[in-house]
Amino acid sequence: MFGEDFLQRAILGLPILIFSLTVHEYFHAWTALRFGDTTARDMGRLTLNPLAHLDLWGTIVMVISGFRFGWAKPVPVNPFNLRTPRKADIWISFAGPLSNIGLAVIAALIYRMHLSETFGVSPKINDFLEYAVFINCILAFFNLIPLFPLDGSHILRNLMPPEYDHHFDKFERFAPFLLLLLVFTGGLWYVLGPVVYPIISLLLGY
Repeated sequence: MFGEDFLQRAILGLPILIFSLTVHEYFHAWTALRFGDTTARDMGRLTLNPLAHLDLWGTIVMVISGFRFGWAKPVPVNPFNLRTPRKADIWISFAGPLSNIGLAVIAALIYRMHLSETFGVSPKINDFLEYAVFINCILAFFNLIPLFPLDGSHILRNLMPPEYDHHFDKFERFAPFLLLLLVFTGGLWYVLGPVVYPIISLLLGY
């Protein structure tokens, strides 16, 4: 884990990951507010200050994963405050991954401008932008996995008829353990890799 390239990955990955997680949670909070719930705003989560969003275990996983992956504290949402709760929950849940997709596209567009060749800036900028695309694609599609407590589980639950809710309640009891198993055994990359890597290649023009 602490190989000779660890410091380089930390310098590139840590600021990108923290910023990307912060934007992800901010857009959850912003979208909740648009649908009538002020809970996140009232608790100081409608902010781009990363200190309001960082999670202890998510930060530890950042280090273990070599700053390729991690998570932040979930944004609190009170469903009783929401207009059209099921529709609202879908959009609130999707807002975070969508913000990461947006960041990945922006980073890829800048990468394709070939700044180091065109403007003579350091070639390290290309590494930074590549890392930004990689991290944000991973965050977006990881969060769309339909396992509680990820955003994808909320989206799937609300897309299904309400009579299936009790089945989701049962599944959610062990879904976090399945998710942790995927993360700590490396199985996560087998799930995400076939989806994420072709998208990264497409964005970067490989």
